[in-house]
Amino acid sequence: MKTIHAVTEIAAPPETVWSELSAVASFADWNPFITSFEGELVVGRRAQVRIVPAGGKAMTFKPTITVVEEGKRLEWLGRLLVPGVFDGRHSFLLEDLGDGRTRLTQAEVFTGVLVPLAGGTVEKTQAGFEAMNEALRLRAERAATEIER
Repeated sequence: MKTIHAVTEIAAPPETVWSELSAVASFADWNPFITSFEGELVVGRRAQVRIVPAGGKAMTFKPTITVVEEGKRLEWLGRLLVPGVFDGRHSFLLEDLGDGRTRLTQAEVFTGVLVPLAGGTVEKTQAGFEAMNEALRLRAERAATEIER
């Protein structure tokens, strides 16, 4: 098992951050890591997701949405071939820090027999999380500023 995460504080309320995060159809416009997301954020549904890890090769996979708690948490489970080979449980957690601020934690827990062989890919994925969190921070803070006007 291997876990990675990126934590970012955002000067915008959770509702604003969620609005930007859950607008998956617009990921191609701003997201440097998840460059395409086709599907609905409905538990049990499958999506088609294209990621581009920093310095790595683009990958497309079809995870199943496992958790959608509006304004708080989004999670999906992706698998390579069959369960137990290389599984990734990807999550986004939004925590209300008060004063119109949100802590975003993006994480993934990798399990399966191929995980020990995927060190470079996991490291590049970590960098992708950080890039996406920063892009989401900028987008949500801009949206929060526009709402205040």
